[in-house]
Amino acid sequence: MKKTALFLTALSILILNACTNIGFDKTKSGLEYKIISGNDKGDSLKHGDIVKFEYRIIFKDSMVMNSYDFMPVYDQVDSVGRFHDFSEFLTKMKVGDSAVSYQLYDTLEKNSQFGVPPYMKKGDKQQMTIKVTTVFKAKDGKLSRDFAIEDYNKEMDKYKSKELAEIEKYLQLKKINAEKVNNNLYVVIDQEGTGKQADSGQLVGVKYSGYGFDGVYFDSNTDSTRQTQKHSLDTFFFVSKGDGAISGMLEGITKFKKGAKGRMFIPSIMAYGPQGNPPAIKPNQNLIFDIEVVEVKDLVRNPAPQMPPMPGNQ
Repeated sequence: MKKTALFLTALSILILNACTNIGFDKTKSGLEYKIISGNDKGDSLKHGDIVKFEYRIIFKDSMVMNSYDFMPVYDQVDSVGRFHDFSEFLTKMKVGDSAVSYQLYDTLEKNSQFGVPPYMKKGDKQQMTIKVTTVFKAKDGKLSRDFAIEDYNKEMDKYKSKELAEIEKYLQLKKINAEKVNNNLYVVIDQEGTGKQADSGQLVGVKYSGYGFDGVYFDSNTDSTRQTQKHSLDTFFFVSKGDGAISGMLEGITKFKKGAKGRMFIPSIMAYGPQGNPPAIKPNQNLIFDIEVVEVKDLVRNPAPQMPPMPGNQ
């Protein structure tokens, strides 16, 4: 407890000092950064390792991104790093270390291959703080990536369980009897369909309205007043368990037949995750969809083009 308090105090002092850039270093791109040592015995980070870390991005005192609200992030350590990005100084850190850095709009605008965040303008800068928690190194014939993937899947399962618990609490409160689908989402069939099952690989057409658990609509193809961004009311088509929609809908639709009506209760991890879909969908927002399945049919794929015969083979 004492060690944690000391660390938080040190980080607070660091952020206060950041206002005047006291004791900050600079990368080749001009990124200002400061590292706080958290563990003298922590493993160093080297080229090829995969690092696991928590981070926050703050712009003008507003939280833009916060991995603590979702799950840790994974990145490969590069000897050079991305331009004007924390990855430039990762090789200077160890497990347990924290750092604060500042990205400048003017620098990003000139050279960054990823562009500039849409909320920034000329002269702006944003702060990013990170804390390295784990490093995965190649060992016993396994790549660092293999260890990282195993850990990532465990973190995903933990977070999905958390979101499903939130949905279950909502369902209990509203006295909704819903079916759990593959431990990934919940569905309710209000009207059984009489047509073809929307099995994996089927082309499915739906009418839908989507909203958050707060009841605020973000989109619909049945009611234009429920749309955040205006578009036609055409039927929405996608491939069941295939592509064309968020993963929760791709999986949940398999419980429906043509003509069925119902609802899907989808955790954010099966929807838009920590990025959300601004301005309509917030980061880490669980979603509800009212749907009607109006079409289920076999997916017709165009045959592969035939090569013309080679001269002399006719």
